[in-house]
Amino acid sequence: MDLELRHLRIVCTIAASGSITKAAGELGIAQPALTAQLRRIERILGGPLFDRDHRGVRTTPLGDLVVTRAQLIMPAVAGLLDDAARLRGAGRTAVPDQVSIGSSTSSILAPLIRRLTESLPELTVGTTASWSADELALELGAGRLDFCVIGVCGGSGPPGDPGLEWRTFSVDPVFVLLPADHALAGQTEVTLADLADAQWAATPGDGCFETCFTQACVRAGFTPRSLYVADAASCIEMVASGTAVALCQATRVLPGLVTVPLKDVPLRWIHMIGWRPESSVAALADTFHRSVDRAHADLVGRSEVYSSWLAEHPAFGPAQDPAGPIGAAALHPITPTV
Repeated sequence: MDLELRHLRIVCTIAASGSITKAAGELGIAQPALTAQLRRIERILGGPLFDRDHRGVRTTPLGDLVVTRAQLIMPAVAGLLDDAARLRGAGRTAVPDQVSIGSSTSSILAPLIRRLTESLPELTVGTTASWSADELALELGAGRLDFCVIGVCGGSGPPGDPGLEWRTFSVDPVFVLLPADHALAGQTEVTLADLADAQWAATPGDGCFETCFTQACVRAGFTPRSLYVADAASCIEMVASGTAVALCQATRVLPGLVTVPLKDVPLRWIHMIGWRPESSVAALADTFHRSVDRAHADLVGRSEVYSSWLAEHPAFGPAQDPAGPIGAAALHPITPTV
């Protein structure tokens, strides 16, 4: 991984605030995720950037060097981007004042709209929800949507027209959703085999999700008794009533229910954004991506279970190379989740 401008912003924010916790709040990132990112940055630069004690953090000599250079680099880059935007605006149609967003993950829509309109207060946002990433990709390719936020399963890559552009913004584990009074609800993690006698539920999805789940169970030594495929509300009701346990996104937080990590991460979920690179809103892609990152961080931050889990599993969560292909992130089977 190469050093990026966002890494310099992170280092400078931590140095200025003197606290990882305060910096996480300013950056809109969950504290465990920020700590994991700082570790990656320190690995890139070859040493610790901060000394930590009960009073907070202080820059090391290497940290002083990075902050000093960053304070020169960041204003120069900001000026370059401003000049490039003015030049681009002189020869191109202005970015529209409204966008339409399709999402297969309903929980991200509210924080995404909030984060996007914080960056662009005059922007009008329209939304479409669908469980089908393929359907949303078709709408995107046809020009009826400007951006998509989807989950993809397996190693098949993003859906739709190859002319669409896709970026991975997070790779999350699949957790299991249990009623609060379930015998395993207090565990820090469970195996699929621990739930071999359970009835299972999941929301619908494109592709091979039932096969992926079944294969993961077989590897754990059993064949699942059932997999009820239903809308999210029905899956939640099945869990609450004790009818089934459900596969769920790690960011899920629901009253009366608990999410528990699956040991060894047998199932993963890749989150992506997509758009048409030739569209009139393509200039908003980076702003949209940043807003999605912050919205996802908001969801992570409200889940104590996932935040704690991420601190021990830094390879997951926000994509290390957001602009890159899904690559190695898609090597394991993935199943759609509540």
